[in-house]
Amino acid sequence: MLYYSTSHISPKVDFKEATIKGQAPDKGLYFPEIIPQLPENFISNIEQYSKEEIAYNVIQPYIGDAIPKNELERIVKETINFDFPLVKVEENIFSLELFHGPTLAFKDVGARFMSRCLGYFVKDENKKITVLVATSGDTGGAVANGFYDVKGVDVVILYPSGKVSSVQELQLTTLGKNITALEVDGTFDDCQQMVKQAFADEELNKKLFLTSANSINVARWLPQQFYYFFAYQQWANKNQPPVISVPSGNFGNICAGLLAHRSGLPVQHFIAACNANNVVYNYLLTGKYTAKNSVATISNAMDVGNPSNFVRILELFDQEFNSLKNVMSSYSISDEETKKTLKEVHSDTNYLLDPHGAVGYLGLEKYLQQHPGLQGFFLETAHPVKFYDVVEPIIQQPVPMPDAIKYLLKEEKQSIEIEVDYNSLKDYLLSK
Repeated sequence: MLYYSTSHISPKVDFKEATIKGQAPDKGLYFPEIIPQLPENFISNIEQYSKEEIAYNVIQPYIGDAIPKNELERIVKETINFDFPLVKVEENIFSLELFHGPTLAFKDVGARFMSRCLGYFVKDENKKITVLVATSGDTGGAVANGFYDVKGVDVVILYPSGKVSSVQELQLTTLGKNITALEVDGTFDDCQQMVKQAFADEELNKKLFLTSANSINVARWLPQQFYYFFAYQQWANKNQPPVISVPSGNFGNICAGLLAHRSGLPVQHFIAACNANNVVYNYLLTGKYTAKNSVATISNAMDVGNPSNFVRILELFDQEFNSLKNVMSSYSISDEETKKTLKEVHSDTNYLLDPHGAVGYLGLEKYLQQHPGLQGFFLETAHPVKFYDVVEPIIQQPVPMPDAIKYLLKEEKQSIEIEVDYNSLKDYLLSK
């Protein structure tokens, strides 16, 4: 499998080089030259396969010869060694719980897969790799956990000061060792722009071996397909494929779902459930894409004003607006609607959403109201405890706290404060 740049200037590369480079030299994102087609009997007999077998069959065509079979099987097994339950919330609405991993967020899958791939690729390298990543919340903790103490790899995480939850901040600032957190006095978009500048800086890249762990990296993005297949394996009514609602910020997660669908996964329709950061919602209304400055919301991991992965979605649909609209709709959900949904669902069903899951739930509910007779699931992308400071005032009771979080709350934050200034980031990286 070869990967080309969405900017169509840089040469094609294999999975190993795409993973190590992160972003193409021409500033485009790597995209698979061919979308693998899964055999029909694999889909129709999916209940007979283990999670590990499903994940291996999904990802292997994207890897090609870059990783041997036994190593890839090990990587897959370590990536998904936790549960992905599909839980009934209401008669026609289910929750795909993606928070049973080590950092209680869906990004554990991509971060664990990428860290193990990169660890395999650099084991014989003499030069240390620096993983540079921007986070709006959960990516930082998942990447920190996935790469913690991996030999030959340093991790530098940029996050917007005061714009991630207290638990998210502790997850990305308390590990130490090869993990460094840079607390940026700005927004996620500022952090992301600084990271992009670093990858485009020829002088810096001559001195450092840089790669990215954001979902722009194929090794972070592609394995997110796994849990869509796990959900379908659990889906009872195979004669009526599900509507899938995805809380969407940087659009890597829903893009992985769309890719899975293109590979053969049965899906009725996709919903990009957005908060007030509604660039894609507006695009689907008007056909015009206009990036905006991000605004802060209570579903902070989705506070992205110019989602990087949307270019991949356009690539997947050959830039055809109508083709995309036939497969994906979008809703923009306000903070007030998010709070109301979170409170009512908990009161009516005793199911506790996090603020991002609440956006996904309401997007699905709105669509099903307009299309009666259908069923679907939303992605519950993080455990509510990660946002206890938002959730508890809404439901007016404590959020059950896992032992891992109780331990984390006793840890001390370690971060380096920097301004929104690329030269500050560059100086820091060169000083390491």
